Amino acid sequence: MLDKPESLWPVKQPYDAFLVLDVEATCQEGTDFNWPNEIIEWPVCLLRWRHKDAEGRAKELYIADEFRSFVKPTWRPQLTAFCTSLTGISQAEVDRAPKFPKVLEAFKEFLTRNGLIDGTTGQKLQRFTWCTDGPFDVRDFVVKQCFISKIPMPEWLRGDILDVRKAVMYSLALQEANASGGRQQNFFLPKPGMPYPKRRSLNISQQLRVLSLPAFIGRQHSGIDDTRNIARIVTELATRGIRLEPNTTIYPGRRWQWMGRPGQILEEYCFT
Repeated sequence: MLDKPESLWPVKQPYDAFLVLDVEATCQEGTDFNWPNEIIEWPVCLLRWRHKDAEGRAKELYIADEFRSFVKPTWRPQLTAFCTSLTGISQAEVDRAPKFPKVLEAFKEFLTRNGLIDGTTGQKLQRFTWCTDGPFDVRDFVVKQCFISKIPMPEWLRGDILDVRKAVMYSLALQEANASGGRQQNFFLPKPGMPYPKRRSLNISQQLRVLSLPAFIGRQHSGIDDTRNIARIVTELATRGIRLEPNTTIYPGRRWQWMGRPGQILEEYCFT
């Protein structure tokens, strides 16, 4: 565990808001990220700065709003026992939930209500970025789901993301370097594509521990609980003087072997 460094002055923060996302998806024991997972929970915490000066300096974030919806899968509507055990999501909850396009419509209204996008054009009205624990939620689950649902990825969901797990690893490496007596380094995250220190990957609970934060609150692999705990980590990074900005590139046109025509899943490549 590393102590929190003292930061005399907040750093300039280029983004006004952060959308923290940790989806849950259908899964089958023995499969990996190459399987056609369908999103079954869409939880988001909206983080905003409590105070931000005219030069954009800030260090205190808070949860301004939350959105949560279960999602009805269509390709494999019946959840496996493994999936229910892992996520805590019941068959009844997804059976009565809207399908993914309807969830995105409701979430668009959430973004509009919070002044983040124009409700008609979908254009961004404020600078915000998505934050996830690792690249998986947007890189894998969202891209797959948009293909399965035969919808384009909305413009407000496209673009680079802030991989929080990667940011924690980098901040720890910087702190260790500064603590060793070397030249003081700025706590700016490398841009997408730039090299990161090679460190052991830490899950959410481990990230909380190394940042000296209280233990995980809630149920692990509950989307909303995971999201709230990731929001705690992002908030802590801000207080440590980390400049929060995207560090991972997402490719909306990515394809998997099981993808046929839009919405078509080639069963012979699913191996289940």
